[in-house]
Amino acid sequence: MTVKPLRLGTRGSKLALTQSRMVADELTAATGRAVELVRIVTPGDTSSAPVAQLGVGVFVSALRDALLADEIDFAVHSYKDLPTGEHPRLHIAAVPRREDPRDVLIARDGRALADLPPGSVVGTGAVRRIAQLRALGLELQVTPIRGNIDTRMARVLGPEADLDAVILARAGVSRIGRADEITETLDPTLMLPAPAQGALAVECRSGDTDLVELLATLDHAPTRAAVLAERALLATLEAGCAAPVAAYARLVRGGHAGSVLGDGRGEEMIHLRGAVISPDGVRAIRLSRTGTPAGAAEIGKALAADLLDAGADTLMGSTE
Repeated sequence: MTVKPLRLGTRGSKLALTQSRMVADELTAATGRAVELVRIVTPGDTSSAPVAQLGVGVFVSALRDALLADEIDFAVHSYKDLPTGEHPRLHIAAVPRREDPRDVLIARDGRALADLPPGSVVGTGAVRRIAQLRALGLELQVTPIRGNIDTRMARVLGPEADLDAVILARAGVSRIGRADEITETLDPTLMLPAPAQGALAVECRSGDTDLVELLATLDHAPTRAAVLAERALLATLEAGCAAPVAAYARLVRGGHAGSVLGDGRGEEMIHLRGAVISPDGVRAIRLSRTGTPAGAAEIGKALAADLLDAGADTLMGSTE
């Protein structure tokens, strides 16, 4: 009997298709199951409004609707686009190995961030990035932009370029094969990433137990633990993906962020950094915590509590 290919729902952008094809190929290689891509149009793809206005989950709602209607078998999301609350009928069956979660600068003339002259116009659609740019005090003009990666990069490198630089997620730029055009990878001490940036979520219906087990072959436990810590922080702060909140968890040895996994020294730990920045960049609260991977969610919740105790709620409230 011929086994039908699994139907993988995906957005139609170049990045979404690349990520979905990557997951499909990995699943076929690991299990032998054929996978076909099914393109789904989301409200975020058809609107030019800022993401902050469209709301949390704008890029995933249509995919989830297709899952619940049995139009597809599973979906691949950029994990940072998912609402933090668990869906009662859906399950994140796998979190594949994470791509580099850092942000990058793509600037004219190959310039680094510190080399941009005062008054340079930098494009980014993320409140988190805008706030951190302003916090650096570089006298840059920041303008909100939307569009796919190629469109945003064209505003710096294309024949009708109107910006001096853009800031994007390194993961997306790398996945579509344009990493050579990055002019600087931004250190997290300057630009802390968004929670779950660079990670993918492979989602299916909770009741499809055989598929849940099949997809679990793609799961990368260290990535899942890191993302769990970051998203627990975000959820506890009750902040959406458009809030000026940043988080970055790394698995390390011995609880020291400078140590490297695999060096054989010390216990495996999670080091989580979190930040909340006022939109104008004037105020920022940056704290960190360390704990075991088994307690990833608790680390995130505890660090969020620390941030709230330090006044983070007043910084987030100023975005309204």
